[in-house]
Amino acid sequence: MTKELLNCRLFSGLNENELNEILKGIHFQLKSFSKEAVVKFYQDECNSLYIVTKGIVRGEMTDMKGKVLKVEDIAAPNTLAPAFIFGKNNKFPVNVISNEDSELMIVPKQEFINLLQTDQRILVNYLNMVSNKAQFLSSRLNLLSLKDLRAKLAHYLLEQTQNGKIISFTMPNNQTKLADYFGVARPSLARSFKKLIKEGIIKAERNDVKILKIDELRNIIS
Repeated sequence: MTKELLNCRLFSGLNENELNEILKGIHFQLKSFSKEAVVKFYQDECNSLYIVTKGIVRGEMTDMKGKVLKVEDIAAPNTLAPAFIFGKNNKFPVNVISNEDSELMIVPKQEFINLLQTDQRILVNYLNMVSNKAQFLSSRLNLLSLKDLRAKLAHYLLEQTQNGKIISFTMPNNQTKLADYFGVARPSLARSFKKLIKEGIIKAERNDVKILKIDELRNIIS
């Protein structure tokens, strides 16, 4: 397990021997989950550090109409809701479901505090993770506030730009995964893509995209 954990951002910069010694000094448990099993329910208490050591889990939420919206997939080896261990409201912000047979490493809160005090690199890694997660959630909330699919797609494409410059890039998600991310049907997303291409706002070939008119994308979400 140690070799796999070395690829976890929390332990970035550590070698295998260092991580082995650190893990010997803390108490934790490994728990397995079958495909589609509920790992945590929305508003369950978050009183431990959870690390996906095998498989993939997903965070999802349900709106007032009962529609399920996937927030993100979390594949091994990654942490689960690291920003919710501390603070006043230690509750899971979403339901967590196992996409496939998975395993989680569970480190109780006090043991995690001991872990952070063991090595400054782990502490810095954790602070960076929390900051990155806050930025991701801020972006996600901005996206969810846009009701129109065209606006959501424009927002997503603008996020791929660098300092507002027009660039070419390869989308990290295919259209099926992107449709899940938006909470829409894939054909609807495909139509929105084709319309942007027809209008000359973007040029696309499979997952390779070039933004041709960045101001037009900004106008769509304004």
